Amino acid sequence: MTLLQPTFFSPIIQYIAILQATELMFEIEDNFQKQTYRNRCYINTSNGKQLINVPVQQNKGIKIKTKDVKIDYKDDWHKHFLKTLKTAYNSSPFFEFYIDDLLPIINKKHNFLLDLNFSCHNFVMEALQLDIPFSKSTEYEKEFDGNDFRNLANVSKKPFKLDKYTQVFDTNGFISNLSILDLIFMEGPSAENYLMKQTLHI
Repeated sequence: MTLLQPTFFSPIIQYIAILQATELMFEIEDNFQKQTYRNRCYINTSNGKQLINVPVQQNKGIKIKTKDVKIDYKDDWHKHFLKTLKTAYNSSPFFEFYIDDLLPIINKKHNFLLDLNFSCHNFVMEALQLDIPFSKSTEYEKEFDGNDFRNLANVSKKPFKLDKYTQVFDTNGFISNLSILDLIFMEGPSAENYLMKQTLHI
């Protein structure tokens, strides 16, 4: 069993871990933490690595469980995300192949962050043609008897060095461990082969 955090269009390293698993569990009973991949991802634009953040409703000083976090739509962040995504990847080899499946996920106003993240995960699994069952935690897993990769949801200051693949903006130099969307838009059906060749160094 592999334990992970449900994240927003997860970094590539998380799907390297998922490909090595036979069964997944997602932690949903922990306290939500800001500035993690739970509600952000990084994509490649003409200006380099760009943060996409999903704004959430939070009361300062009050802890809230991951499963209870609601999305804040007052600034229509999803419209900005879609516009940025199209600008960044419209010329990528497989953008047109996947965008029709992505639109319902991005345009739908999910109430809870968790629902959005699981929709993202299901899209990615289908794009990678993977069928790995998952469950959700029913209590906080303080000590987990298995592969505990919850830390992959943290934005690490030490970048994961992954093999290079062609990216849209090569003039930026290769940017490792972006959102899985970057790999899918560039490699399409070959994305799974790329992930299988990577070594998971935590």
